[in-house]
Amino acid sequence: MVKTGVSQVLNRFTFASGLSHLRRLNTPIAKHGKLVKPRMLHNTHWGMVCPSETPEGQSTGLAKNLALMAVVSKSINAVKLHQILEGMGLISLSELDTPCEIPNYTKIFVNGNWVGCHDDPERCYNQIKNTKCMNPDL
Repeated sequence: MVKTGVSQVLNRFTFASGLSHLRRLNTPIAKHGKLVKPRMLHNTHWGMVCPSETPEGQSTGLAKNLALMAVVSKSINAVKLHQILEGMGLISLSELDTPCEIPNYTKIFVNGNWVGCHDDPERCYNQIKNTKCMNPDL
């Protein structure tokens, strides 16, 4: 079995083109097909896939790029993270008396779900970072 297109030459004409080349996502569908759905952006791509950076021609929409601020990270157990956050002083949404209090706190999201608020986000961030460094299996 012979596979074509498995390796590519890294485009380094400019820093931006090299970064763009490294963040490319290829859809494994024949480029000469007439399928429209795989070429379109979906609502779930918001913030993860760049809506405007795609090649012209037959591969339009099949080669997408990660958004500039998208980050690929190692998965983490959301339940354990939630327990760690509670130990760090996470204020759950049920503990807030009125919605007027929300602007006084920093919102904490885990996998896109709003789990609560915190009054000292810098300390919370540093504690999570230290906890992850000391326990890489998290």
